[in-house]
Amino acid sequence: MSRYRRVTLPGATYFFTVVAYRRRPILCDAPVRAALRAAVKTVQSRHPFTIDAWVLLPDHLHTIWTLPPGDANYALRWGLIKRAVSLRCAGDYHRADWLTASKTKHRESTFWQRRYWEHCITTEPDYCQHRDYVAISK
Repeated sequence: MSRYRRVTLPGATYFFTVVAYRRRPILCDAPVRAALRAAVKTVQSRHPFTIDAWVLLPDHLHTIWTLPPGDANYALRWGLIKRAVSLRCAGDYHRADWLTASKTKHRESTFWQRRYWEHCITTEPDYCQHRDYVAISK
């Protein structure tokens, strides 16, 4: 099996797409929005980052983050955010019938897809293109 590689450039700006498991249209539900908002604020307070753009859609979200100089650890931030939301929403959204051996082995919930899409933004036109994509996704 090949190892998944991610670009990690300290202080860079990144575009992300994060998806609900099985693309369930749950992300705009009030309890999920509240959990996501709280998780982001908590993680931002401990591991700062700037949110340049964000759109929340029923089954996925797009966001652009800028990390502080010297810091490239967006994976830590996403892990903490996804875990906090999964734990807070487990009572209403956990699906035991969807747990697989792989999900159990990796200690995953049935809330988020395992991976997410990231793209390191390196030019102003690239930034504008992704910012506009987030804006029209509403």
